[in-house]
Amino acid sequence: MNTFLTICLIVLPLSLLMGFAAYLARQSAKGMPVKRTLSLNITAFVVVLLLAACFAFAVSAEGETTTVVMTAAERAASNESMGLGLIAAALVTGLAGIGGGMAVAAGAPAAIAAASEDPKSFGKSLIFVALGESIALYGVVISILILNKLV
Repeated sequence: MNTFLTICLIVLPLSLLMGFAAYLARQSAKGMPVKRTLSLNITAFVVVLLLAACFAFAVSAEGETTTVVMTAAERAASNESMGLGLIAAALVTGLAGIGGGMAVAAGAPAAIAAASEDPKSFGKSLIFVALGESIALYGVVISILILNKLV
């Protein structure tokens, strides 16, 4: 594996994100609107993500030329199924986390309001918050099961 590409794959995205985060922190302290800060942060993240993906593809393409143990068809099928499995595990974890966050965001304020009006309802309202959090845990468990099937 080329050392330059490996260093670029690790160091460049991290340094770009940290530098841009420091820049946005200075600008928001000066009074930059929150919506503009968020849009710039998302734009920088997408650009760095695409840059890191390009370096990752370059490193993996270089690694494929050195291994000639499997046939080309076997290697393509193995890489395709591994890639789809990793994408599935990432989607399960991400979507379950987003769903759990939305459930907790809706349930926790209502539980706090109910508990402040009637302290006896604390246990009942805590159950709804825990059910929202369990959605994210189920997603993590399913992604672990998917990753165990890949290995």
